[in-house]
Amino acid sequence: MTDSSAEEIRRVTAFWRGLGLPGLIDVHTHFMPERVLAKVWAYFDAVGPLTARPWPIAYRLEEKDRVTRLRSFGVLTFTSMLYPHKPDMATWLNGWAADFAERTPGCLHTATFFPEPGVTRYVAEAIEAGARVFKAHLQVGAYDPADPLLDGVWGLLAEAGVPVVAHCGSGPAPGRHTGPGPIGAVLARHPRLRLIVAHMGLPEYSGFLDLAARYPYVHLDTTMAFTDFTEEATPFPRSELPRLLDLEDRILFGSDFPNIPYPYAEALEALARLGLGDGWLRAVCHDNAARLFRVTPAPRY
Repeated sequence: MTDSSAEEIRRVTAFWRGLGLPGLIDVHTHFMPERVLAKVWAYFDAVGPLTARPWPIAYRLEEKDRVTRLRSFGVLTFTSMLYPHKPDMATWLNGWAADFAERTPGCLHTATFFPEPGVTRYVAEAIEAGARVFKAHLQVGAYDPADPLLDGVWGLLAEAGVPVVAHCGSGPAPGRHTGPGPIGAVLARHPRLRLIVAHMGLPEYSGFLDLAARYPYVHLDTTMAFTDFTEEATPFPRSELPRLLDLEDRILFGSDFPNIPYPYAEALEALARLGLGDGWLRAVCHDNAARLFRVTPAPRY
């Protein structure tokens, strides 16, 4: 372990210990088959030339080392966010994710889907197999969440009470079906859907806060929001800070580990800089997710 790694571990653990927490729950971490992850990393390597902003992967490590690093930070529970970009891919990803969760204590069994024939069947099978969270990526998948092929899926998830983390905001680049409108149409049909809006819905923060105010089962995750990296391009409007207090019980900590272009500790320190209080930080960094996913503090590794 390098001196810089040891210092970062100290910063992260000092954060949650100072709040009196047993550790962190991170609802937005990425683990996926290595060849898929390699393509994701290649995309981010190319983002710099595409957006004039370099995006170095801070934790370009082997899988076992990534798990070890999260545990060294005191992350008790995390996810394996993965997603298809085309048909006939989701069932394979779901099989991999089920195996990963089984062999990785602390990882919530994660699954995904794509609008294609048979999607309702394989989502039902994933739920039956114990999936505890799903991932939907409207930007990468380039699909309309209100596609009739998915109506049964949203209904199943709402009925089962299984949360789904959806990248439905238009950052870092807009898609054909991003923004609060398309996913809002889904919520109008399935108001009990436990939707977790990834990245606080950036850059359409206010629109997604409106959805959370309208639908009591909508949550938002903090992934990359409020950090210096994100604030430079898409700052969170300070006039909306009081709404973060209003929604204190429905905001969840997420990091985007390992694909972040800065140290993990910066995501936590950015939340503290909002000045919303220790109670808000405890709720966001542990208690809300513990309640939503019905988890208890895991043993130390």
